[in-house]
Amino acid sequence: MKLLFVYYLPSGGVETLNRQRCSALQKIGVHSELLYLQNGEGIKNIISIPVHVTNNDSEIQNLLLKGNYDAIIVCSDHHFLLRLKKLGYKGKIIYEVQGLGSKSDANAWLRGAQKIINSSADAILFPKTAHIKELCTTYFPHKPKFSFHNSFDTETFSYHVLPKEAKPIVGWVGRLEENKNWRGFVNLARKLILQIPSIQLWMFEDATLASPEERAEFQLLIGRYGLANHLTIRSNIPNRQMADYYSKIGDSGGFLCSTSKVEGFGYAIVEAMSCRCPVLTTDSDGVRSFIIHNQTGKFFDNSQHNNAVIEALELITNVELREKIRSNGLHHIQTHLSPNIYCQNFLQMMNVLGVNK
Repeated sequence: MKLLFVYYLPSGGVETLNRQRCSALQKIGVHSELLYLQNGEGIKNIISIPVHVTNNDSEIQNLLLKGNYDAIIVCSDHHFLLRLKKLGYKGKIIYEVQGLGSKSDANAWLRGAQKIINSSADAILFPKTAHIKELCTTYFPHKPKFSFHNSFDTETFSYHVLPKEAKPIVGWVGRLEENKNWRGFVNLARKLILQIPSIQLWMFEDATLASPEERAEFQLLIGRYGLANHLTIRSNIPNRQMADYYSKIGDSGGFLCSTSKVEGFGYAIVEAMSCRCPVLTTDSDGVRSFIIHNQTGKFFDNSQHNNAVIEALELITNVELREKIRSNGLHHIQTHLSPNIYCQNFLQMMNVLGVNK
């Protein structure tokens, strides 16, 4: 079986998803390749997976002819479904719903894509996320739909014992944009530092994806709240190195904070949990797949700043609860997001669609 996964550019959670599942599928004999329509910083994370970067019709057509793919999985870009038909592709086409941002953005996107997807896709694939399931049921009632958890390999991305940081670290991973809600993180950080002045702030981002306006406002608020001396910003850290950073955050007595308004999945949270780094997060829908409050992580209400500070302080100061969350979080990822389970679900989907291994 030969598969091609298609997305706009190698960045963020979809880049992690593609890398994780291609590696898992290749281990069971399913040949998987990646096509990105433009280059991105995440390209340096891809090892031992065939990857193509082009948005040229003739080059894509040559790729399809040479690749002879049994199925193509197109993430988010519904217009690419039409291109595949135009370029003569005859195999199965699966439209995957990932990375569409807020609920309103996802609703608008899928409503606008409804006609193309219904006419050009053989099936819909999406993670077990409530709002995505609701939208797919609404807009594609008669289309075959498949929903299962994404894959994550805790053996290749895991906790490392490293020199311990002297001060607790609060981490944040994302883009400086509205849905990732960096303003919520800045507001929580300034209030938390009033309670624990020694806290360090580590922010990880893709600096190439931030607008000048967002960057300017970010710098303004960092200066206004006096956070500069606490803050370290790192851009485009190779993914394999992030395990070290998550491990250090977890061992420092700190945590990863996710302030997203909506997540279809939330790979940064999964990566942190895999490295025994506890997580404090908004209830951003997709994260319900792996966060159980005070069991595998902590939720806070983004609209109630005092609640966020209370939950953060407990995660730092309650050592017994903290250690339980660290252990339970890792076990939950190992149990529910295993590559083997993903491969079983994926092959079952292919079999239903008439594509056999």
